[in-house]
Amino acid sequence: MTRTASLPRRRAFLHLAAVTALAAPGRAVAGERRFTIGFANLTDDPGARIEGLGFTGENVRASFTLGARSLPIDLVLYDNAHDRAKSIANAEDAVRRKVDLYIQYCDDPAANEEVALRLAGARIPVLAVGFPVGNAPLYAADNREAGRLAGDALGKFALTTWRGRLLAAAILGAAKDPSKNVQDRIAGITEGLRQRLPDLVPVQLDSGGNFAEAQAQLRRFLAKETGAMVLLATLDDMTALAAKLAAETAGRVPDTVIVSQGCDPTIHGGTTANKAIDPSNRNSIVLGSVAYFLDRYGSEILPLALKMLQGEHVPPRSFTGHVLVTAKNVFKIYPPIDIN
Repeated sequence: MTRTASLPRRRAFLHLAAVTALAAPGRAVAGERRFTIGFANLTDDPGARIEGLGFTGENVRASFTLGARSLPIDLVLYDNAHDRAKSIANAEDAVRRKVDLYIQYCDDPAANEEVALRLAGARIPVLAVGFPVGNAPLYAADNREAGRLAGDALGKFALTTWRGRLLAAAILGAAKDPSKNVQDRIAGITEGLRQRLPDLVPVQLDSGGNFAEAQAQLRRFLAKETGAMVLLATLDDMTALAAKLAAETAGRVPDTVIVSQGCDPTIHGGTTANKAIDPSNRNSIVLGSVAYFLDRYGSEILPLALKMLQGEHVPPRSFTGHVLVTAKNVFKIYPPIDIN
């Protein structure tokens, strides 16, 4: 009799446990309120690199699609396509749809100002990505900090491995790109390097983001610095691979080290890629690359959007948690999902 009477209580306990498990952070519960969020991407062009790095808008778009799967969010996706008129038209469509929140990723200040006005008029909150949109909270890369991490890593390597040796330093990539992101990166690299090596001033080598020109620029630099150990900071991963090839063909592998920016798949790769950063390749000329995680933006930004919609505090600016990815930690940051 006692056993029979306890069954309803046991069923109630199991039901409560199941509901509690579903309500864990990052998991949606059937029946809870869902929000409609518009995301306007910088560009969906799979061939266009963004932020001066090796990632594409397609990588960012995919991160939002994946990031929304475990959240109570219905995404409406837009392509700003680096076009002012299209950016404004996208915002107008979001107003007609009455989305709960709009995420704007656009590098056109005039378009962002107009989008901010349109959405404010419709009382739709905005979350900005990469570039300011009115007074909206902003999520962005910390380019100066990312650069500083690279410069610091190069300086530390020189002090521990090449102490007492003649040193030369260079920054290679689209060094003349006037964008604030790239110039902040360059400033950060210089600061990080000089904190460790105050008397060393890096030379800027502009390749315009061209693979062949990056090789040519570095070969000329190496020819001038025949007796020096070379500390090289590259502004993106493709340039790092070009520099690696140039150093190899010039016979300067033993006296050259590279730290890059981005940590996109071209440098940490898959099982079939020629991975410059890999635990089995600890003697690689590429010491590491500072991760920007553009391929994870959705997972970082959508929870901020939910906080805004739920009335929680969101700081005016949130920054990417940049990490120097090396052979020692690459599998922790980017697990090899295609290894058995």
